Amino acid sequence: MHIGVIGAGQLGATLAEWCVEGGHDVAVTSRHPERLGDVVSHLGGHGTALPVPAAVEFADVVLFAPNWESAPEAIELAGTTLDGKIVIDATNPTGPLLDGAPSGFESLMHLAPKAHWAKALNTLPANVLQRRRGHDPLLAEFVCTDLRDARQAASTLIRDMGFAPFYAGGAEAARLTEPGGPLQRTEIDVFHAKDALAEALVTLR
Repeated sequence: MHIGVIGAGQLGATLAEWCVEGGHDVAVTSRHPERLGDVVSHLGGHGTALPVPAAVEFADVVLFAPNWESAPEAIELAGTTLDGKIVIDATNPTGPLLDGAPSGFESLMHLAPKAHWAKALNTLPANVLQRRRGHDPLLAEFVCTDLRDARQAASTLIRDMGFAPFYAGGAEAARLTEPGGPLQRTEIDVFHAKDALAEALVTLR
């Protein structure tokens, strides 16, 4: 697949490398794509830096990994190029969410309602993912989405990166994986993911 990675911080750059290692071609982008030479140099000839709209147009799937403060601007820069695109949101709001407030994921969905959103790859920092990547038992990566195509694409990329996708539910379940949620910052292998999710889902009731 062609993967567009929005955000070139530690998480975005790391995910871009893992996508290339999984056999995908990557376009990385940020507010200043001309500054991403170091990131591209680690992509083994299978990556390029492009402006945000061009990276989204290139992509079959968009990995959305800017820092939280830059997320609305990134969506604005992408504009209508996000329409119909599968977008995997790996961001986290800065700080726990208030009771009754929409999750960070739901807030982003409102900014680009025609994109096909999934939430994944946001529960653990890149250094923990690096340590656990590809080691049995595989680390579970929770996927939240209401859309079949987004679920399938997220699951494929997660497997290609060396993790085990585990479906956690629709968009409402994304708050479980964000700051303050029971699945945030917790290393859970695929054999224990079902029990951990069952316990976490109690908090949504």
